[in-house]
Amino acid sequence: MSSEKFDMSKSLWDQNTFTGRWNYYFWVTNPLLCLKTDEELEEAKLLRLSFINGTHPPGTTREQLLTAKQIYESSFHPDTAQKQNVFGRMCFQVPGGMAITGAMLSFYKTVPAVVFWQWINQSFNALVNYTNRNANSPLSQNQMGVAYVSATVAACFTSIRFKQYLTKNTTPFFQRYVPFAAVAAANCVNIPLMRQNELLEGVDVFDAEKNRVGCSKLAAAKGISQVILSRIVMCAPGMVLLPVIMEKLEKESVWFKKNTWLHAPFQTLAVGCFLIGMVPTACALFPQFSPIKLSTLEKYEHAAYCDIINNCKNPPAIVYSNKGL
Repeated sequence: MSSEKFDMSKSLWDQNTFTGRWNYYFWVTNPLLCLKTDEELEEAKLLRLSFINGTHPPGTTREQLLTAKQIYESSFHPDTAQKQNVFGRMCFQVPGGMAITGAMLSFYKTVPAVVFWQWINQSFNALVNYTNRNANSPLSQNQMGVAYVSATVAACFTSIRFKQYLTKNTTPFFQRYVPFAAVAAANCVNIPLMRQNELLEGVDVFDAEKNRVGCSKLAAAKGISQVILSRIVMCAPGMVLLPVIMEKLEKESVWFKKNTWLHAPFQTLAVGCFLIGMVPTACALFPQFSPIKLSTLEKYEHAAYCDIINNCKNPPAIVYSNKGL
């Protein structure tokens, strides 16, 4: 295919199917994209923009356009076109997530260690949630501070209480699940709080041609709920299966049990292997532009429904909103 036939606005894969979305997110969350320099990011952005405007250099190849598209979509916010913080990008989820999750799974036996690593994890999550929000509803510094503190306290409280309960009532094996319980609980707090303005003010909704037709709080709630579930699914395999693997290795291999220095790096690398597949899987669970029926808005959010009806000569049966990541 020549560059003239290339469509920068469309995905290479069908985004209406899980397989198509998985292929896209596997492509755009490639951890190697974190290594791109600022100069490479700006070059990709300029090439993308020049192609859209029809002013790209003669002889530009399809491969160059694909590379520019991949770099841009991995590093710039889809709503604002601003360059994202590298630690908040989804392509950083594998290296960032494997390091922090590996540490949480390795250092869970004392309360100070649990609290410290939950604080690190929630700091990372807060940055990721803010970076990948629907940027049409900005947060104030006070709101971000409250969201960050609340999520951190929720994670630490859950982990400490869960650890205390398991210590008294179960075997040491089940104590390995303290980090997962804390992470799941914190996601239910962190994500809604970091995106609270979307719930309070609503998010823009669009028709099938991506023309803005109104604003909806219900669409915001739906998108945020999907992101919460996706984040829990993303970390679940590593945090649920690794305790079983570690327990088995420690029972069956005297050498592995004695060499405790190996446990943390082993779990960290194992988490990375899980995340390579689970990051695109979790992102692909739901369409990026989440659909909601106009009849649903009529039933549950009448004000938004009336706004759309008044704004559109031919109101669409289904509207769409960016759910974030």
